[in-house]
Amino acid sequence: MKALYKAGAHAGFELVDRPEPEAGPGDVKIRVMTTGICGTDLHIQSWDAWAQGIINAPLIAGHEFYGEVVEIGEDVLDVKVGDRVSGEGHIVCGICRNCRAGRKQMCINTVSVGVQRDGAFAEYVVIPETNVWVHQDPSVTPELGAIFDPFGNAVHTALSFPLVGEDVLITGAGPIGLMAIAVARHAGARKIAITDISAPRLELARKLGVDLAIDVSKMRVKDAQRELGMREGFDIGMEMSGHPTALPEMIDNMNHGGRIAMLGLPSQSIDIDWGKVVTHMLTMKGIYGREMFETWYAMSAMLSSNPVLHANISAVVTDSLPATDWEKGFEVARAGVGGKVVLDWTVF
Repeated sequence: MKALYKAGAHAGFELVDRPEPEAGPGDVKIRVMTTGICGTDLHIQSWDAWAQGIINAPLIAGHEFYGEVVEIGEDVLDVKVGDRVSGEGHIVCGICRNCRAGRKQMCINTVSVGVQRDGAFAEYVVIPETNVWVHQDPSVTPELGAIFDPFGNAVHTALSFPLVGEDVLITGAGPIGLMAIAVARHAGARKIAITDISAPRLELARKLGVDLAIDVSKMRVKDAQRELGMREGFDIGMEMSGHPTALPEMIDNMNHGGRIAMLGLPSQSIDIDWGKVVTHMLTMKGIYGREMFETWYAMSAMLSSNPVLHANISAVVTDSLPATDWEKGFEVARAGVGGKVVLDWTVF
């Protein structure tokens, strides 16, 4: 099969022939149709310090995908050959305290598809049946199905706190921040503001219905509050960027008792005014991945019940290229000026 392969501890990928993966007794083999390019994949490609600390090359990367089941192991119970599926990329142990308590997203022994084991930048991928999400809604296209993983990040973050009637600040208008706009609107938020410095991404945010898209190279969040007619600060914050100045400015603009969900991974230490966090009684919650599998049920239910949200999430995919043009796809994703980039693997 064709696969994007990292042969060793160095930068780059190669599109090469690799052996097809074999399904074990509880596994499902999937013919990959589409894959999304994630920030994690950019780190793995460039072989930066983060990648060097977590990746064991050789490796096939990729964890955001949609495809068709072509083979099932003898112990598989529910998934059928021919099912159209996406996959939960975090494979958990099932026996640690959190797993046994039903908090699988907090498993201390998590193994990530495309990070610690071969992933989906290939014609075929194998994952356990327990990680397979079967799409029952025929309106889920291959492009939409490929971004269920990051859509799940947006849903997990946005639904961490009640949103009905609340004013929401999202920092970072990357694909996940953009999807969080649609989720927050669906969940009943009042005013929604988002920050970034990319004009194309801020324009896409406006098309998705954000109340105010803030270019923080030209305007501060405090000034944006006045433009929105707000008097007491934001009730809910969603930090999606990992930028060192985003969280401190968010904290400065939260109402007392405000709640912040943090998904963005900082690349350096962030100086926080902890006195303000304490005296303003702020709640801060770290978010990683998706709740297994409550987030997946929420994603599917929202998409099937809300045509506007369905259209807006689909619109976050701004670039779709054949997998043979993977280098161009990675360049577009790394430029950080558009939405989600999807590779089409049916060209092989």
